[in-house]
Amino acid sequence: MTEAALTPLEEKRRRKIAESEKTEVVLDKHVPKPVGYRILVCLPSIDDKFEGGIAKAASTMREEYILSMMGVVVDMGDQAYKDEARFPEGPWCKEGDYVMFRANTGTRFKVGNEEYRLMNDDSIEAVIEDTSKITRA
Repeated sequence: MTEAALTPLEEKRRRKIAESEKTEVVLDKHVPKPVGYRILVCLPSIDDKFEGGIAKAASTMREEYILSMMGVVVDMGDQAYKDEARFPEGPWCKEGDYVMFRANTGTRFKVGNEEYRLMNDDSIEAVIEDTSKITRA
């Protein structure tokens, strides 16, 4: 489709996408940078429906966020894993790794629609290769 041939619906869709991208860039500037031995983990998005298609209550979704035990490492403080006495083999994880940690670990906060946890470097319990195979017991 050429620019002149765009329907009003397509124009509206493109405007909405452009606004969304601008908002994401602005929100990225508001994500705190971890300091010291802290690690910043982004939690996965929670589905708003059960497998059968029934909508989840807001309280159920909140509970799932609170009890989340997996996320992706998005940033690390400058002292994370630097203590050679505690981490003689080096870092347990790196930015971009999917990791597992105890539910309720760390300081919970949201920026926009994304939920994050700021936690100590020794709170990471495992690195996960395939998150699709893991669920809460």
